Amino acid sequence: MPTEEEFGKRTPLDDVMEDIRRELVSRVAKADRDEHREVYDALENE
Repeated sequence: MPTEEEFGKRTPLDDVMEDIRRELVSRVAKADRDEHREVYDALENE
């Protein structure tokens, strides 16, 4: 994958896409934790 240096400066679209990626990762992680709550709780209590 090309680096930022190869393409030049970041654009506002790049910033928006990064925000969307971050939000998506956060939502998927939350959904996974909610779906597998008993596993996460068991690991915390070890």
